[in-house]
Formats: sequence, structure tokens, C-alpha cells
Amino acid sequence: MKPIRKAVLPVAGLGTRFLPATKAVPKEMLTVVDRPVVQHVVDEAREAGIEHFIFVTGRGKAVIEDHFDIAFELDHTLQERGKTAAYEDLKRDLPKAGQTSFTRQQAPLGLGHAVWCAREIVGDEPFAVLLPDMLSRGCMQQMLATYAQHGGNVIAVEEVAPEETHQYGIVSVGETYGESFQITGMVEKPKQGTAPSNYIISGRYILQPEIFGILEHGKKGAGGEIQLTDAMIDLMETQDFFGLRFDGRTYDTGSKLGFLTANLAYALERPDLAGPLRIEIAKLLKDQG
Repeated sequence: MKPIRKAVLPVAGLGTRFLPATKAVPKEMLTVVDRPVVQHVVDEAREAGIEHFIFVTGRGKAVIEDHFDIAFELDHTLQERGKTAAYEDLKRDLPKAGQTSFTRQQAPLGLGHAVWCAREIVGDEPFAVLLPDMLSRGCMQQMLATYAQHGGNVIAVEEVAPEETHQYGIVSVGETYGESFQITGMVEKPKQGTAPSNYIISGRYILQPEIFGILEHGKKGAGGEIQLTDAMIDLMETQDFFGLRFDGRTYDTGSKLGFLTANLAYALERPDLAGPLRIEIAKLLKDQG
């Protein structure tokens, strides 16, 4: 069983739900408290032991590459002004030389196409995919433990209310092994009342490299795009897929409510912010009646 060393982060999306904020700033660089969303996702992967980060970018996303590079002038200024703590934080967050790669998705052809764009960098080894809109602290670490148990392909799942299943990709549940289970089928946004379960695909994947051969065909699915779910359904004919019930909460920062909730949740975990923030929230709620 080959180890999971590389992670693909599709960051080419336009972020239209956050216009005008994302007109000149990539949605992945919007901050949850004081760290860009994409930095939180990289943090999750690094803590799980991922060694190489592959960013699938698009036009206007060069600032993401700059964020994961040395900023000589800033480093010099911080040291000169004695801001040692801030300088050390930047050093700690910086990936080592050769640990980041960037490739372009030249047209918005779907998530499956974005993953396929990373094929030459991934090579012939299993890899992780982390959707940068989704903040799931600790999820990748749990997924790697599931991969070590089962091998194959692993998808993180979470439960939603049955009346919400038509909004998501849904998996069918087979034999169960504690917090993981065999996936026996998948369906993208089933009609209400027809979903095989209420477990949704929640933006974290471990995939075998054979997925690239399927994505190569460019088969279009929902929305006229090349869907990753469709390719996984085809791969399921020859390989095992397992679902992991993620023990935690995922915040969809691609939606305004999810983004605001993530900021509150992450701030409330900070000793320097939690107390004052609770006071301010109480004031706001009182003012709103």
C-alpha cells in the first residue's frame, strides 16, 4: 500500500457568490479570523503528514502562489522592527522548497477536470483531494487512518437532514467497520425522496491514480461539466471505496453563512478572542431584540 504524500487543492473557482469581495481577491484568500481559508486547508493536510501540495489555479490566482512563498521585504521589516513572533509564525507556515506545485486549469470545466490537470505532478501514486471551500479541521488525519485500515479509495462523509439530500452528492452504505463503511454506490443530487442515504460527500478524498484514466475521456455530467463523482462511480466498478464518518464539523466557506459561522467558530477557539467575542455577540443579540 503506497503512502499518501501529495494533495491536490483545486483553487481555480471564480467565487461569484462573494462578489464584489472576490473581484480582485481570490475567494481562497478570504480570511477566517487571521488566516486565509486556503492556509487553514493546507494546515489540515500538513498536520496529517502530507508532504507535497499541488494547487490547480486559474487566472487571477497568482496571489495564492505568492502567499506560499518567501516575502523578503516583509520578513526584513518584521525583523528590523522586532516583531519576532509574527516573523516566526510566517516561517512556520511556509512550506519547504519543492513542497508546492502550481498548474493551470485553463477553462472552468468542472472539479473532475481540475483534478485531471494535476495528473503529471501526482504521477502513479494515490493522492488526496481537499476542496478549499470546506474547512474540516482534523478530517484528513482521520481519513489517512481509514486508508491505512482499508486501502482503496476513501471519501469523507457527513450526515444531513433527509430533506436536504437533493442538494449534495450522496453515497450508499454497505458493510460497516466502526466509523467507516463500504460505499456501494453514489448519486449526484438525487431527487427528493430517492436518496440511498443521508450521507453527503463533504469535500475530502483519497483517490487511486487510475481515476486519471477515467477523467481523461472528459465525459460531461451535471451542468455540462466533467464531474469527479461520475469518474468515481466508474472507478467503483474495479476498485473499493470506503466512506469515513468525519468526527467533527465542516464549514462551507463558499457560502456566506458558512463563512461567517467558520469565523465565529474559529475565533471562539482562540483564548485571546473568545471572551471578548462572546461579550460582543451578546451585545449584538440584545440590540437585535
